[in-house]
Amino acid sequence: MMNNLKFALNHGLKEDEYKKIVETIGREPNHTEIGIFSAMWSEHCSYKSSKIHLKKLPTKGERVVQGPGENAGIVDIGDDIFVAFKMESHNHPSFIEPYQGAATGVGGILRDIFTMGARPIALLDSLRFGDPKLPKTKYLVEGVVSGIAGYGNCIGIPTVGGEVYFEECYNGNPLVNVFALGVTKRNEVFRGLASGAGNPVIYVGSKTGRDGIHGAVMASETFTNEAEGKRPAVQVGDPFTEKLLLEACLELFKTGGVVGIQDMGAAGLTSSSVEMAGRGGTGITLHIDKVPRRETGMTPYEAMLSESQERMLLVVKKGREEIAERIFRKWALDFAVIGEVTNSHKIKVAENGKIVVDLPIKPITEEAPVYRRPYRKPAYLGKVNKLNLTNIPMPSDFNPALLMLLSSPNLSNKKWIYEQYDHMVRTNTIVAPGSDSAVIRIKGTEKALALTTNCNSRYCYLDPYMGSMIAVAESARNLACSGAKPLAITDCLNFGNPEKPEIMWQFKRSVEGMADAARQIGTPIVSGNVSFYNETENKAIYPTPTVAMVGLIENQKKHVTQWFKKEGDIVVLLGENKEELGGSEYLKLIHGLVSGPLPEVDIMDEIGLINTLIEGSELGILNSAHDLSEGGLAVSIAESCFTLRGQIGVKIKSLYGKIKEDSLLFGESQSRVIVTLDTKNIRVLENITSKYGVPMEVIGEVKGDSLVIAGLIDIQISKAYEAWAFGFENMLQNYA
Repeated sequence: MMNNLKFALNHGLKEDEYKKIVETIGREPNHTEIGIFSAMWSEHCSYKSSKIHLKKLPTKGERVVQGPGENAGIVDIGDDIFVAFKMESHNHPSFIEPYQGAATGVGGILRDIFTMGARPIALLDSLRFGDPKLPKTKYLVEGVVSGIAGYGNCIGIPTVGGEVYFEECYNGNPLVNVFALGVTKRNEVFRGLASGAGNPVIYVGSKTGRDGIHGAVMASETFTNEAEGKRPAVQVGDPFTEKLLLEACLELFKTGGVVGIQDMGAAGLTSSSVEMAGRGGTGITLHIDKVPRRETGMTPYEAMLSESQERMLLVVKKGREEIAERIFRKWALDFAVIGEVTNSHKIKVAENGKIVVDLPIKPITEEAPVYRRPYRKPAYLGKVNKLNLTNIPMPSDFNPALLMLLSSPNLSNKKWIYEQYDHMVRTNTIVAPGSDSAVIRIKGTEKALALTTNCNSRYCYLDPYMGSMIAVAESARNLACSGAKPLAITDCLNFGNPEKPEIMWQFKRSVEGMADAARQIGTPIVSGNVSFYNETENKAIYPTPTVAMVGLIENQKKHVTQWFKKEGDIVVLLGENKEELGGSEYLKLIHGLVSGPLPEVDIMDEIGLINTLIEGSELGILNSAHDLSEGGLAVSIAESCFTLRGQIGVKIKSLYGKIKEDSLLFGESQSRVIVTLDTKNIRVLENITSKYGVPMEVIGEVKGDSLVIAGLIDIQISKAYEAWAFGFENMLQNYA
């Protein structure tokens, strides 16, 4: 027993978990069986620390076709069109090997989409890196961006938007969260289940190698400085093979012979087989010696746990094997019947006729330990949430403060990143990276989808509940600024070690904040991912509950972008400026403080603002709309001046009032948007804002060649643009 126990402990299982396995199956498991349990009971696969809290999330709605539990969530956008989408993390692999870690993250999320029967049409990415002055950070940025570009560009799926932020807390754990979206029809949805005893189980795609073994286990543990020694646990991707696999699967779906399909993602053949049997209430027998391999001498243990990329497991109707084989051979992919569906409720694995695995399905998929981990409010909050604004010195000149913000790593233009992505491939992209939301058309219809991803992790560090509410609210606001009605959310919840009560408290409060905001706004969470153990040498990341949200524009011609359009347009502030500097980019960058309290968010105010923006866009009166977030009023106005056709100036009237000048310019109060419109449409906007109870103030006019906020800011627009446009690239060059 001790040898097996030691083996189990080395695979991340706890001693009591191993004892539970022995009791459940009535004997000691062999090494392959331990490997299967360790992968499926890992945090990454079983959600054993998060499950009880995730139940608080709203997951149902009138448009929801498929909620959490499948490869991706699905919503109905009308006219028999379904949209499948999901966000996943590939954090640990990207730290160890940034190019392949990021590339295989893209490959994995795309397979989650087309296994549902949907053709992928868009990608987003949400990235977090450490101190930009560190050489390691530059290495990670270049590797991750190259990996995303290399995979997405080669397979021909556009990366149409995303976000990237830098904070010291990510020095040891960068975050690579990838979102994908696809489109299918009402009667063309497929799911990952194995049913029908006697139906063949088929392996398709690439051959199996030793790459990625222990990937799921690695993603469920913290790092030490020796993390780079885990390179063998990082998968290697091939986007050209994935393109073939995508087309072959979509062709096979049209034959009517597919019972179920599952990506061989985390835990590879193990997870795909047992999850499909679990969902189908059946069993599976696999003949492991029939698995196509690219390496000799592989053991059943290695073949079952390999995470080699570009592989799928299929169940087809008995008698349809030849049809399936012809399709996959045509696309030059491996094809092998490796097993059959049974009524045994077991996973059995045979090698050359000898049974090497014989385990019940239900304990593997449904009876993983569920931990009610203790939680405790972190002591640091008592210190960081004390902020006395009277002690914050006012800059003697706001011009250099604005230029510093515009050129900072978090706020400056990220074209160096997104110009490496092909965001126009497939010709669906209406609004490319750079505006509040990406917008993509649904060909053959007038509809378009708006996509965005958001999370201010500094907010979540200072107040996980309010920070998570803001992530949801800002996402909905971004979509509404583009003219879209928010529909649904997928999330990626990135946290440190859940075995620490303080981290568990952050997670619990984040989920509660996200749930409350999503429920009120009406955006159910239909899919997602939890990534724990983002911690190196006992230093955890900021809590980073990333929200990706999808919205619907019924008439794609009515979409709106953030940039000012023409001289003479009136600039209007929707919402109210408040004395709120807590958690702001200004406070961190200019004063070196990460302090709260956060700006308050009232979801009812957000709903009124969202309705105002949607109605304004549908009536065609909004020439531009841009939400106020990081950097506040001054930064948002500047960003609106940097149009796709060149820079344009703006003159804002004196806004002196009840709040300090720095709070006015750089505070990040919520529920605010800058819009522009023709003078003749002001009365229409007044009627809309009055209906929804949204504060509205005409604050200026688009004109000239300077950015002027009377009495506070006066900068040539070309100078402001130069700071913003080249700040990120200069950072990379300066720290090379």
